[in-house]
Amino acid sequence: MLERAAVKQGTKVTFVLPEDGDGDRPVSVVGDFNDWKPGAHVLKPREDGSRAVSVVLPKGRMTAFRYLAGGGHWFDEGDADHHDGTNGYVHT
Repeated sequence: MLERAAVKQGTKVTFVLPEDGDGDRPVSVVGDFNDWKPGAHVLKPREDGSRAVSVVLPKGRMTAFRYLAGGGHWFDEGDADHHDGTNGYVHT
C-alpha cells in the first residue's frame, strides 16, 4: 500500500506492507530515488503489525521502485500507479 501526503519539500510517500507481508525477513524499498541501494530505506514495524518507511519525493515525477526482502527476494507493490513488467511506479 502507498500513502501520500503533501509536504513543503514535495510528496511524502509511505511504502507499507501488511502484517503478513513477506514474513520476518528484512525488507527495503529500492528505486531510482536511492540509486537502487538495498538497505537504504528499510521498512520498520508499526503498532498495527504492518511495516513501513517514508520517503520525500519531488512533486510531478514518476518514480520507479520495488521491494527487496532478505535472501534476494524481489517483489512488487500491487497498489503502484503503474507497472512496466519490471518495476512499479509512483506518481507524485
